[in-house]
Amino acid sequence: MAKERINVAMTRILVVEDESAVRELLAATLIGAGYDVIEAANGSQAQQLVSDRDPALILLDWMLPGMSGLEFAKWMKRDERLSEIPIIMLTARDEEGYKVQGLEAGVDDYVTKPFSTRELLARIKAVLRRAGSDGSELIRIDNRLEMDLIQHRVLADDNPISIGPTEFKLLHFFLTHQERVYSRAQLLDLVWGRNVYIEERTVDVHIRRLRKALEPHHLDELVQTVRGVGYRFSVRPS
Repeated sequence: MAKERINVAMTRILVVEDESAVRELLAATLIGAGYDVIEAANGSQAQQLVSDRDPALILLDWMLPGMSGLEFAKWMKRDERLSEIPIIMLTARDEEGYKVQGLEAGVDDYVTKPFSTRELLARIKAVLRRAGSDGSELIRIDNRLEMDLIQHRVLADDNPISIGPTEFKLLHFFLTHQERVYSRAQLLDLVWGRNVYIEERTVDVHIRRLRKALEPHHLDELVQTVRGVGYRFSVRPS
């Protein structure tokens, strides 16, 4: 199944940069462009944030204290849950050999310092579009399943689906985070929010309701249970 996304809206970006002045400039630029920004000054902080806050993209400085940006990229790509998050490397090194090392480590693009904010934003938008994480207002899965964030409705085979507000949020999260497994605790944090204190089994109730809404169109199988771990949305057979 192919995924089509159009338009642009708020998307979370993790900025990993040890120089505070550069990090603040990047954050201000991104916030001004409508992005949600989280920041880390080193690799260990970034490891915690990327696991807890689920960014759509990472701006990663090559030269970091302790763990280098290259080492951080390799660490991410070894983790199946994190490996699909795109990375743009920020570096003062424009030699071909360094770029090859980054690409082999799984980096999606490069921005060489000093850079223009216009070029940076264009590259971010292009990488997010390729990754299917550009915060679009309309999401389609192979023309069978469609979510319209403006009109707040879901269509299956061009027919409206009756779906509750929580199931809508849950489906939106799944559509924008496909093929990755999430535990109940992670779904509670990322869909319901960290300040909401409810039992983890509540997730199971809403998963069942979501599947029931998709079942008449034979799309319930896309919401898969991974035994002992949690749930994922996948267009591949479980």
